[in-house]
Amino acid sequence: MTEITETRSRRKGANGRTSMTIDELARRTGMTVRNIRAHQSRGLVPPPEVRGRTGYYGTEHLDRIELIKELQTDGFNLEAIRRLLEGAGGSSREVLTFSRALRAPFEDEEPEIVEATEVAERWGGSLDPALIERAEKLGMMRPLGDGRIEILSPRLQRAGVELAALGVPPEAALRVAAKVRTHARGIARVFVELFLESVWKPFNRAGRPEEEWPKVREALERLRPLASEAVLAIFQQVMSEEVEQATARDLQRALREPRKRSRGKPRAR
Repeated sequence: MTEITETRSRRKGANGRTSMTIDELARRTGMTVRNIRAHQSRGLVPPPEVRGRTGYYGTEHLDRIELIKELQTDGFNLEAIRRLLEGAGGSSREVLTFSRALRAPFEDEEPEIVEATEVAERWGGSLDPALIERAEKLGMMRPLGDGRIEILSPRLQRAGVELAALGVPPEAALRVAAKVRTHARGIARVFVELFLESVWKPFNRAGRPEEEWPKVREALERLRPLASEAVLAIFQQVMSEEVEQATARDLQRALREPRKRSRGKPRAR
């Protein structure tokens, strides 16, 4: 019992967090001991807490290494990561959590893989390679080879199928999708600029205080559903207005045109 207590005591840092030897840290992170020491020498990973002759690493070291690995995956080199960590402020856990929230996709759909023949059937005919290429550029689908296609947005695909059922050819549907995507990019920039100007820049000017990181992350996460809801609400209003105006124009045009007489027999008086 005493031995277990002593082992647990050795594995606790000064703040009560679980501690690990460098070998344990290497196993947890999938990184070699040599690379961890190299990161320490570059100033990327803080030094361990030394007790006796052994250095112990805590959750902050674990989070820091995970953050470095994710940033490397995103294309950052080690020098860029060092500068980023120096200027980030806050704990590695907060920076890591914010980084993951920042890169989290807005879309909530699971892509589906279907046979190319099924896609052709949905579109109401044979598949034109040029149309597939256009749909791929628009981020709607991706050919996988072997006669299979990955539908990246099943919801958008269903909308295309409904349009085909209404008699809209795939070429016209893709032209509409391209226009909508262009306008959507502009709308997305509006919300990104809103976040930068109202949340990130004030936080950055304040020196990125550690206690404010959760608020900034929460603002980013809340922006996702708020942006979608705002766009949908405004679109529904504008759509109603456009339909009413188009209907009014057609009605006025019809009233101005002379009424066509029937070519049948004249009515008896």
